[in-house]
Amino acid sequence: MKKYIILITVFLLCSCQQKAKEQNVKIRIIEEGITSIIDPYAEIEILADSIALPEGPVWDTNTNTLFFSDVINNSVHSWNKNEGVKTHISPSGNTGYADNLGEGILGANGLKLTSSGSLILCQHGDRRLALIENIATTEPEFSTLVDNYNGKRLNSPNDMSIAKDGSIYFTDPPFAFFDLQAFSFVETEMRELDFNGVFKLSPNAQKLELITDQIDVPNGIALSPDQKTLYVNKMGMLDGNPEVKKIDLETLKVETLFSGKELAGQFEGNFDGMKVHSSGNIFTSGPGGLLVISPEGELKASIDFGHITNCAFDDDEEYLYATGFVNNPKIFRIKLQY
Repeated sequence: MKKYIILITVFLLCSCQQKAKEQNVKIRIIEEGITSIIDPYAEIEILADSIALPEGPVWDTNTNTLFFSDVINNSVHSWNKNEGVKTHISPSGNTGYADNLGEGILGANGLKLTSSGSLILCQHGDRRLALIENIATTEPEFSTLVDNYNGKRLNSPNDMSIAKDGSIYFTDPPFAFFDLQAFSFVETEMRELDFNGVFKLSPNAQKLELITDQIDVPNGIALSPDQKTLYVNKMGMLDGNPEVKKIDLETLKVETLFSGKELAGQFEGNFDGMKVHSSGNIFTSGPGGLLVISPEGELKASIDFGHITNCAFDDDEEYLYATGFVNNPKIFRIKLQY
């Protein structure tokens, strides 16, 4: 009899705890199937604060460290649970290598790690893709991967995705010529390309191929798990129509996967950085925080981090990390179902 009383007591305690647990109001589940990835009861952690403009998060599984950029302060930082936040590389994206406005958002933006552990940076101010050994330094020595297309200097590489064969896909909006106070682009003779491109840098021939020049202010970029589709965020800063675009990499046909125009009228935030989960779902910054969009273009969930710039997963997809915008200069983390 005593055994049954204990079992009933344990059951009742568990039931009470489950009832007491409430869904996080900042997590909006639209399609129930997404709860296999997103835990609606998960807490949003703040790992860092007061980073001027955090961007470009990437996870290093070798050191269990998150690296991210501060685009305004021209630096790359690191975070891990043992050491917290530390400055990693400074300067990061504006060293005098190329002409730019001389102020604004000129540091490195998108970051990636190579298979050998080196760091690739999208440098706004230096207007190139650059490579560096992944060690802490205040005297960085960058190697240029690419800085021009057909002899004309790139605008300012912003974000990138690396294919399994080593090809680097990257976006090239003109943020080297962006007035942060006026929040607008500046017309200048320093700009040599008259379009905002999405490019592919082949690993062996070092040949730069233009994928498309038809996306208004392309920003975040990511490949589908099967490597057949390239997703690109169109910020819509020029035409007021933010969208997630998809590009068939065989035909190079560009289509709209998801329109954010309606959401942009309701919430703060831009289609900025993105990542693709192993499930094929797209995790992207957008109006209202972070949006989870299916490969078919259906909005499945949103997480209200506030206005964010980008996101990243650790290698096991146990955690999702997000970087905030200038009015929300934080580094966030949320635990996923995995």
